[in-house]
Amino acid sequence: MRLSAKWFLWFAGIGVYVMFLGGIFYYNLFKWTFDEKLKQESIDMVRLYAPTLINGLARSPGAITMDEYDTVTRMARDDRVAALLYLNKYGEVRWFKDPKYITWTFDQFSKEVTLPTDAIEQAWLAKSPMVRAVPNLPLYDIAIPLALRGEVLGIINLQVSREGVVRVINKAMWKYAVGAVGVLLLLGIPLYLFLHHVVINPLLNLRDAVEAISFKSLDLKFQPRGDEIGELAVVIGAFLAKVKAEIANAMVKEKQRGVAEARWWQSILLAIVSKNHRAIVVDEDNTVLYTNFPLTAAGAAEGKLHLLDVIDSQQQEVLRLVGVALDRPNQLVEADTTFRSEPCHVKAVHLEEEGELRRTLILFEPKQVGARL
Repeated sequence: MRLSAKWFLWFAGIGVYVMFLGGIFYYNLFKWTFDEKLKQESIDMVRLYAPTLINGLARSPGAITMDEYDTVTRMARDDRVAALLYLNKYGEVRWFKDPKYITWTFDQFSKEVTLPTDAIEQAWLAKSPMVRAVPNLPLYDIAIPLALRGEVLGIINLQVSREGVVRVINKAMWKYAVGAVGVLLLLGIPLYLFLHHVVINPLLNLRDAVEAISFKSLDLKFQPRGDEIGELAVVIGAFLAKVKAEIANAMVKEKQRGVAEARWWQSILLAIVSKNHRAIVVDEDNTVLYTNFPLTAAGAAEGKLHLLDVIDSQQQEVLRLVGVALDRPNQLVEADTTFRSEPCHVKAVHLEEEGELRRTLILFEPKQVGARL
């Protein structure tokens, strides 16, 4: 996988992870903020009308007054209020949307109408507003006691819907998601451009420079840089310089070894081969290493001749003999052929020792001469 793709996957993964954690945080923050606002606004609404209700409770404990009726119906018409129950200090229903329950005791009412929580009892005992979430419903059960000089004269019980809050939260979370994606794009695009310009392009240039290295010169053509990529290019250049030095040293040693081997073969052949016999020494690739006679073929000056460049038109017999010698290491094989237009008796032996260089000695003996190797 390319570096840019890995970076994109990493950035996208980190972005989604951060958005997820941020979404959880902001969802709970929005929920707490708007829920608390809903609760507080509901309580403040009752407190706003509390003087009228308390005044009516004090003047007429048994029956609701017109002012109370107007106030309660106004609160009940609020879009957030799903249900409203108004009780006096005797626990009698003072107002409910179904008139038949008016004047019923709280015990009678609770048997007919199921109350979602115990907020009324807790508010009556604590003499302070109580808020309870209704299980499995988007509602809050809020009970606000109406007290005068420490005495509770009545209770307003509201079931407040959270649907509006849920809509607000969903809208806020949608805005958060859009904003988070926008922030990721605003951060990602400059970061990607930076990555592509500062990292990927220099790496691609370094790759092209490495691919363009010539085996003859082993030079790395790369613009110097002051960063880690530049340091990598310097290390590669230093490595190539070491390789170049090692190759040059190996070539010098090979040349010296070749000269030494040629002298060795010259000494051996002078001792065992007659002057009118021609000898050729080749390596495992049939490259000519030494001859005891002058060579005029092309390439002789460089010392890089193949056996085919030295032998004459009867070369197939010689090549066959060399092949047989390769199959029979350290055994002498013989045949008759023509070398340089002269009939010859040719001998070949392939010298092979474990861990040593492999050489093949080919000796051409004119037939009129009876000397032997």
